[in-house]
Amino acid sequence: MLQIREQVNLKPYNTFGIEATATYFTEINSVSDFLELIKNPVYQNSEKLIIGGGSNLLFTKNFKGLVIKNNLKGIAVVFENENEVIVKASAGEVWHNFVMWCIDKNFSGLENLSLIPGCVGASPMQNIGAYGVEIKDVFEELEAYHMTSGEKKTFKNSDCQFGYRESVFKREYKNQFFIASVSFRLKKQAKVNTSYGAINSELQNMNIAQPTIRDVSNAVIHIRQSKLPDPKETGNAGSFFKNPEVSAQKHDELKSKFETLAAYPLANRNYKLAAGWLIEQCGLKGYEHKGAAVHTKQALVLINKNNATGNSVFELSAYVMKQVFEKFGVNLEREVNII
Repeated sequence: MLQIREQVNLKPYNTFGIEATATYFTEINSVSDFLELIKNPVYQNSEKLIIGGGSNLLFTKNFKGLVIKNNLKGIAVVFENENEVIVKASAGEVWHNFVMWCIDKNFSGLENLSLIPGCVGASPMQNIGAYGVEIKDVFEELEAYHMTSGEKKTFKNSDCQFGYRESVFKREYKNQFFIASVSFRLKKQAKVNTSYGAINSELQNMNIAQPTIRDVSNAVIHIRQSKLPDPKETGNAGSFFKNPEVSAQKHDELKSKFETLAAYPLANRNYKLAAGWLIEQCGLKGYEHKGAAVHTKQALVLINKNNATGNSVFELSAYVMKQVFEKFGVNLEREVNII
């Protein structure tokens, strides 16, 4: 039975653990719940915010509208042949649990994305990525419902216009669709990707020469746990900033001044800079502001260290961006959705 509650504390629903209140709040446990909701006057007359795991949100104020929590559950194989399988996951499934489900079935392609917080529905919106893999590499399609008409629409890979932490759902289709499920095309014969970051050295530490997808997943989990705070213990939203892209000329200019510049060449001849390295070079690891802080182990992460408000975290992010620009002439962009 669909229920709309009033004046709901959102602290349990965002991984920053920020105090904020939603004027209205409801949870969607089935597609029929959503189709019933769109006929409700509260829905029709309110600003709307859809959330999953709340892992990419920063509330800087109360939300004077309707917060809709996507709780759709279910995982199923919808296509299979000798080499490939298509797995369909409902949008409310916890991302890491879904990755583990695939690994248990020996379906390859998502292992490098282990332990990323959030739910399945957010993965294509953000085009989440880690350790050399992005959602666009394995994405098959998603099913969504129009927020006004309730009309069902299927989006194929090319429809989503994936970019770096970008998709059509963060631009022209922002707040226009309720994502119900996402399907992924995975391999039955594992071809592990260990080329990015510290995965190879972690596997060497584990004395593993021929890694399985579970070995890669375990390595990624260990690396993430060693660098990133657990949101259950310390409020955070993972990486707060995107890694900035600069021209080859800007890269060369910076490289001449900073020999240890962390940068990666891109196919378009630009370079991607490591935002965490830039922040660290500004001496900001551990820097605190009104209960918010830059994480001591990974400068890319801002944390709620001591009952910070959303505004305190936002102010800290603005200070970090200012310091990086003054030192490097590079603009950082927030990855987290600011409410």
